Amino acid sequence: DELPEFTRTVLEPLRQPLEERRVTISHEAIQYRKLDRGVGRLPVLQPAELARPTWPRELPADFPRIQFFSCGRSPGSRRAMTQALRVIAELLAGPEADLAALPWWNIQYQHSQFIRSLLMERYSPASTNKMLAALRGVLRESWRLGFMDAEAYHRAIDIKTVKGTTIPKGRSVGAGEMGALVADCLSDPSPAGIRDAAILALLYAAGLRRSEVVGLDLEDYDTETGGLKIIASKGNKARTVYLGNGAKAAVTGWSNIRGDETGSLLYRIRKGGKIIKERLTDQAIWIILEKRFRAAKVKPFTPHDLRRTFAGEMLDAGVDLVTVQHLMGHASPVTTSRYDRRDEKTKMEATTKIHFPMVGY
Repeated sequence: DELPEFTRTVLEPLRQPLEERRVTISHEAIQYRKLDRGVGRLPVLQPAELARPTWPRELPADFPRIQFFSCGRSPGSRRAMTQALRVIAELLAGPEADLAALPWWNIQYQHSQFIRSLLMERYSPASTNKMLAALRGVLRESWRLGFMDAEAYHRAIDIKTVKGTTIPKGRSVGAGEMGALVADCLSDPSPAGIRDAAILALLYAAGLRRSEVVGLDLEDYDTETGGLKIIASKGNKARTVYLGNGAKAAVTGWSNIRGDETGSLLYRIRKGGKIIKERLTDQAIWIILEKRFRAAKVKPFTPHDLRRTFAGEMLDAGVDLVTVQHLMGHASPVTTSRYDRRDEKTKMEATTKIHFPMVGY
C-alpha cells in the first residue's frame, strides 16, 4: 500500500541510512518502530496508530495551528509549552517532525505511557512533569475542539506524574556581589548606567520576573510611595509591590532621565547613549545582566536568581511565607516554600557539631 504522506516525506528519508529493528509493545498489540540514531541521540519512534495528520476543513489554510492549542496563555507559557511539545514530537516522529502537523488527538493511553517512560530516562522529574503537563494540555484542547471523544481523552491523559526531587537550580546573589554590580552601573556615565541599576533593583529588591520587568509602563510606578502595579503577571494575577531605600532611588532616578511620556518604563539605549523609545524584550534583560556581571567580575547568574535571592532574603528576615507568596505573585505558598534557604543553613550549622580529628585543623 502507498505510504501516508507524513511517513513517506518525513520518516522514510530518515530511515533509509539507518539500521532498523522492530520493538513490539504487548499492550493492545501496538507495534513501534525504533530507529537507533547513535549514542547520545534520541531514538526515532513511530507509533503505528498515528495516522496521517488531518485538520477540520473549516480551519483556514493559514491558521497558526499549534497556537490554536495555546490560546489565552502568556507569551512565556506559550514558549515553554511549544518547547515541551517539540521534545515529545521528536520522540514520536523524529527530529524533523512538524510540530503543528502532528495529529495529537490520535494519541492513546499506550502512547502517553511510552512517552512518559522515555522522558523519565532522559530528564529530571520536574522537567518530565512539565512536558507531561504540556501533553495533557494539548490533548485537553483537542477534546474541547471535538477532535477527541471524552473516553479517548480521559484514557490518554491518565498518566501519573513522576515522583522525585532534584537539587534546586540556580544560586543566590550575595550582598557583596550586588554592591559590585550597582557600583559598575553607577560608574557608567551613559543613561544605560542608571537604567541598568533600575533593572537590578526591580529584579533583586522587588523579586519581579523578567517578563514583568519589561511589561511595566511608566504609569505603573508611583514615585511617591515606590509602589509598582504588576499587571503583566504570570497567570494574570495582578499585584502591587513596593520599592524601598536604594531600590526606589534607582528606579526614580531612571524615570527622571526617561521623561514623563507615556509608555514602557524601560527603554532601549544604543551604544552611543541615545535613548530609543521602544520596550525592552525578555532576552534584552539577559544580555544586560550578562554585560554587568562580566564587567563587575561577578560569578554568572540568571534573572531568576535575583528573584530567588529576593525570596530567600525575605524569608531569612522573618517575613511570613504568605506575605512573600503575595509579593512574588505565586498561586500557592508551596511554590514560595521552594525558595526557603533556612533548612540548608540549619543543615550546615548541624555539621559543625561533628568533629573529625584531622590533626592541625
